[in-house]
Amino acid sequence: QVQLVESGGGLVQAGGSLRLSCAASGTSLSINALAWHRQAPGKQRELVASITRGGSTKTADSVKGRFTISRDNARNTVYLQMNSLNPENTAVYYCYAMNFASDYWGQGIQVTVSS
Repeated sequence: QVQLVESGGGLVQAGGSLRLSCAASGTSLSINALAWHRQAPGKQRELVASITRGGSTKTADSVKGRFTISRDNARNTVYLQMNSLNPENTAVYYCYAMNFASDYWGQGIQVTVSS
């Protein structure tokens, strides 16, 4: 089965940047779609951005122009570059991966943006 390992989270000041990484491993099957979701305290989990194997991307309206998703197909790794961060972006961010057999979730990584 697929294991998703997230990294790159932490504490950053408003206006700063972070880059999240998620590496998928543990299976011989190729990963098709990858995505980032997030869940803030007291809020529902929401889709932030997604990307297909061919590189087609979708980004939530709230982060368009500031967040960019990308992937390295050879390493089954997805990235989320987050610029111009504000406190409203504080949340646990979850990596998501899908292949033809199943879908998978990472354990989540904390992103905290201070004023």
